[in-house]
Amino acid sequence: MIDVVLPQLGESVTEGTVSKWLVREGEVVAQGQTLLEVATDKADAEVPAPSAGRVAKLLVREGDVVPVKTVVARIDETTSAAAERGEGTQASAAAPAGPAAPPAAARAPLASPSIRKEALEQGVDLGAMRGTGERGRITKEDLARAHPAISPPEHEAPSVRAPAPVPVMVTPPTMPAIASAKVDGFVPPIPNVGYGQFKVPPYRQHEGDQIVPFTRRRRITADHMTYSKVTSPHVVTVAEVDLFRAQKLRDAHKDRYKKEGHALTMLAFLVVAAARALRETPQLNARVLEDSYVLLRDVNIGVAVDSPDGLVVPVVRRADELGVRGIVRAIDDLAARAKSGKITIDDLSGASFSVSNPGIKGNLYGGAIINQPNVGILRMGEIQKRVVVVEVDGEDLMAIHPVMYMALSYDHRVVDGVAANAFLWRVTELLEKADFEV
Repeated sequence: MIDVVLPQLGESVTEGTVSKWLVREGEVVAQGQTLLEVATDKADAEVPAPSAGRVAKLLVREGDVVPVKTVVARIDETTSAAAERGEGTQASAAAPAGPAAPPAAARAPLASPSIRKEALEQGVDLGAMRGTGERGRITKEDLARAHPAISPPEHEAPSVRAPAPVPVMVTPPTMPAIASAKVDGFVPPIPNVGYGQFKVPPYRQHEGDQIVPFTRRRRITADHMTYSKVTSPHVVTVAEVDLFRAQKLRDAHKDRYKKEGHALTMLAFLVVAAARALRETPQLNARVLEDSYVLLRDVNIGVAVDSPDGLVVPVVRRADELGVRGIVRAIDDLAARAKSGKITIDDLSGASFSVSNPGIKGNLYGGAIINQPNVGILRMGEIQKRVVVVEVDGEDLMAIHPVMYMALSYDHRVVDGVAANAFLWRVTELLEKADFEV
């Protein structure tokens, strides 16, 4: 038997949701044939058959959340030769209509190492429990309800605790796992419940109200944004940039780029300027670890683009080594694949800094939420014609120029104001001089 293992689907991906099985038990498959589709917090992926043979067992169901490196199926490779002679058709035809449900105890429950250790010490069978945490993860409270000897977290209010220990929580709560954590004495508010003496009033539906369920992508985005705001102390600083020279440079070359099938945009100029400034200010090209931080070698800039499933952030790798033309091609390629749904997990992994472009209706400026695990994100504002003061032959004159506000959000845990202001000032200088090779 050959194990089919859920592979490592990206740099920061730890688990995936089995969205669809494309084969059935008993079916004969070829090596490399797609067995199942998996959805992750980055993108969707396919898992191919590692060998030809007969699908002996499907070990997980559609909808299951599976950690990477988990065995999801088994293939009997000894039947591959028989299949080539046509002897496997009967087994395939007799296959059941869908995957058999594996026993609950055979599936690995989602739980942290500390939870597993405590469950082992108290003799609690995690396989018989249904977790109440995010994506069914077993929490400290679940253990406390299953075994009275285990103390729940100190901050848990009586109003949100189960009245008596029960081995299985049948109805999963809406409370995210982050609300059950106490960090350095800080008890976070509980979404949809409240904080301290404040309680969120219950929703009562009225005629005409439309309840829109969260899509999987929207839930992932919501969780990411909440985590980022709780984890990183955001500071926002804003700069005004005169795009007169950059606009003239763009106007002089945009038609040539258009004939080549590319769009010469102000976003491309901004990414080039940001990449140069990141190389000069490495504090912004970093990520935070447990009790340290890393100044990253490569400047990989994530560029937020729209897709059918919502906003995604594909990555332009080693952006500081690319000129305007290289950045334009990279952005166009990533944006096209995102809109067609062909973006891959590798395209979305490894950003060291992010740039957000809300488009022509982006308003004056806005402070974006940091894309974790980055420590900074630069958001473009709307480009508008404004009256500015320019110096001509030593004399101050008023002129009408295209002007844009840029807002830098940075993580104040590791980025001080001096570094952030130096970075933003340098980006502004590069854009105003428009010293770019196009």
